[in-house]
Amino acid sequence: MRTIRALLVDAFTDEPLAGNAAGVVPDADGLPAAQMQAIARELGASETAFLHPSDDADRRVRYFTPTTEVDLCGHATIASHALLRADGTIDDGAYTLATNVGVLDIEIDGEWVWMTQNDPEVRTVDLDTERVADALGVEPAAIADVDLPLARASTGLPFLVVPITFLSVLGDCDPEMAAIETLCESIDATGLYAVTFDTLTADTTAHGRMFAPGVGIPEDPVTGTASGAVGAYLREFEAVETNEMTFEQGYFVDRPGRVAVRIDGDAPSGERVRVGGRGTVALDGKLAVPAIDVEEIVEA
Repeated sequence: MRTIRALLVDAFTDEPLAGNAAGVVPDADGLPAAQMQAIARELGASETAFLHPSDDADRRVRYFTPTTEVDLCGHATIASHALLRADGTIDDGAYTLATNVGVLDIEIDGEWVWMTQNDPEVRTVDLDTERVADALGVEPAAIADVDLPLARASTGLPFLVVPITFLSVLGDCDPEMAAIETLCESIDATGLYAVTFDTLTADTTAHGRMFAPGVGIPEDPVTGTASGAVGAYLREFEAVETNEMTFEQGYFVDRPGRVAVRIDGDAPSGERVRVGGRGTVALDGKLAVPAIDVEEIVEA
C-alpha cells in the first residue's frame, strides 16, 4: 500500500482556517485518475491539486473536486505553489504549469503567488433576469438596477457573472442549487458568480459569492479562476478604470479571503489576466492509498 504526503493549504489568505482550503498532493506521480478522485473525496476540499512531472512545463497538475475532475482551479494553483515555496522546492522567479487548458505562467514574488490565466472571453447571455433572480433567491430589481449585463466570462473556466446592487442583498440571498446548476448548464458555465461593488473594506474593488453545484461545490469560499474572469468582465464593460483590482469573498461562509487581479493591456482584446494571492499550510500529513480495482467501481 502506497503512502503519500497530502496537505490542506488555505489560499488567498495568510491565516490558517480562512480563505479557500485546497488539497495538495505534491508528489502524485503514478497515481491513476481513480485514486486521485478517491483522495480528493477523502480530503474533502472543494478542489485538490495533484502535481506530476511534465515534459512540457516545470510540472503538471490535475485538479479534482470530491466528485469530478475540473480543468483549472485558481485557488489550488496558488495553494500548491505557496507550499512549494514554503518547502524550499522553488524560489522567487518564473515557472510554468501544464494544465488541462494549456500551460500557465506562474510567478513567485515573496509570499505572493501569481498565475497568468488564459486569454479572456466575455459575452453577454440571453437569460431572463427574473429566472436568474429566482435561482439566486433575490428580487429581480437587485439585478436589473445594476447597469451591467448578465454575461459568460472565462479566463480558463467559464462563469455566469451576475451583478448585484448591494452587499446586504448578496449576503441575504437564498440560492436554489438545482436552479443554479440548470442555469449554468444552459450557457456551459462552471458556476455562477454574483458580484457587487458594495464592499466591506474601502480598498477592495468588489465583493463576490460563487456557486458551482454542477461540479459538487454549493458555494466556493474564494475563487481565483472566477476572480480573473470577473476582472475581465468588469474591464470589458468599462465598469472599472483600473487594471488592478482586489476582490473580497468568503465572508458569508466564515472563510474570508482576498484575490488580487492584474490585467496587462489597455484594451479588452489581447489582455493578459493575472491572479495573485498568498497561502498557508493548515494540515500536513500522510495518507494511505490502497490499490483501486477499476472493475469494482460502480457507475450510477
